[in-house]
Amino acid sequence: MTLKIRVIAPDKIVWDAEAEEIILPSSTGQLGILSGHIPLLTALDIGVMRVRISKEWKPIILLGGFAEVNKDTITILVNGAEEVSKVDVEEARKNVEEATNLVEEAKTNKEKIEAVQALRKAKARIQAATVISE
Repeated sequence: MTLKIRVIAPDKIVWDAEAEEIILPSSTGQLGILSGHIPLLTALDIGVMRVRISKEWKPIILLGGFAEVNKDTITILVNGAEEVSKVDVEEARKNVEEATNLVEEAKTNKEKIEAVQALRKAKARIQAATVISE
């Protein structure tokens, strides 16, 4: 049996396909979903969603949101998403370094939150790129 997966960002439908398995970056950790999973609603963190289709994993970077699982249908509403084919690993590594410096230099709460978000996004890009190279 398969899962029907739909990822929706504010400006477009990012993913609309079937898969055998999905791993989501839940706010409480990685969450694996297979066919027959119980109904579920969960918050998503910035991270890599991995979808298994015909024994191959496809990563997509999610920038936070929510996921609903109901009767082998997974609807994911995200703040944003990035395709991994567009990730430049060297640039992402440089972004991690820059974001780490921003976290250390942040003085206000707003600066800290923005710097941490930038760091998490950069780390997710590197993680997604390594999933492809495996």
